[in-house]
Amino acid sequence: MSQDFILGDETLWNPSNGAARLFLRQVELFEAELGLPSGIGPMECDEARIDPALFGTFVHALLTRHRRTSHTIILTLSEGFTATALALAERAGIALDWAELAAMPRGARTDVQISVGTGMSTPAEPDAWAAALREKAAYVSRHMAR
Repeated sequence: MSQDFILGDETLWNPSNGAARLFLRQVELFEAELGLPSGIGPMECDEARIDPALFGTFVHALLTRHRRTSHTIILTLSEGFTATALALAERAGIALDWAELAAMPRGARTDVQISVGTGMSTPAEPDAWAAALREKAAYVSRHMAR
């Protein structure tokens, strides 16, 4: 059995029921964390419809949050979901401003990692951050059935 994530008439992703269920539960978690709707509708008749405008805003906020933290545990816990959401956004044709996203975040950083003996960690360099995340999303995308 499988379920479909659909934009218009196009199936963007056709994961197994377990993968779809886990992804949707993580969507709910990040909607709460970001205070934004994801644009991914409920799973009805094995289909979840995606609103590209809302999903684009959600993915942008998700990437901004990812960029603003240097906390090892938070990055580790969120990286797989972030890469999967990015892969889905790219399949949906959602344009992202990578120069803006990769730039050093303005204002206070969130969830800063304090390491014993080394002090505060800093976010990855802009090009390295964007390249690593896009590479992970490309890897994930190759394993996302349509």
